[in-house]
Amino acid sequence: MEQGLEEKKVTSTEVYHGSFLRIYEDKVLLPNGKEASREYVKHPGATAVVPITSDGRIVLVRQYRYPVGKVTLEIPAGKLDAGEEPLICAKRELKEETGYVAESWTKLTSLLTTPGFTDEVIHLYKAESMRFDEACPDEDEFIHTCLCTPEEIRRMIADETIVDAKTLVALFMAGI
Repeated sequence: MEQGLEEKKVTSTEVYHGSFLRIYEDKVLLPNGKEASREYVKHPGATAVVPITSDGRIVLVRQYRYPVGKVTLEIPAGKLDAGEEPLICAKRELKEETGYVAESWTKLTSLLTTPGFTDEVIHLYKAESMRFDEACPDEDEFIHTCLCTPEEIRRMIADETIVDAKTLVALFMAGI
């Protein structure tokens, strides 16, 4: 920790407890000795996968994202279950959302999504040597898959069809 930057928790109050998110409001002591308030979301963590087919296409998913009020184009992703290892979650989410099962997995990186207001860490993977089985999305998930060439993906990034941060970082890390 860099000297003079750390904030110390004084009190912590849980203000919301949902099915997987918790929201807190803490009072903190700043490096200058003054108190401030910090609101943040505790998140269980997540994984996301860049699935690459044998012919070099990338499997993306289209789904409606309620908070932004539109359909997005993203890589398959999902939250970690309690105690679940990230790679196990990535394999589960790939199968559930797309029907693909991969033999080869590469960890790309782990990143903090928005550290200004959440502790969420998302683990990014690349999946290759895939075979199609059968998709089995959760009953509240409505997803369409899309197979795209790297050239199509680069065009969709340039024209802002793909704007999801985890997708952009993972595609970059995978060399797409």
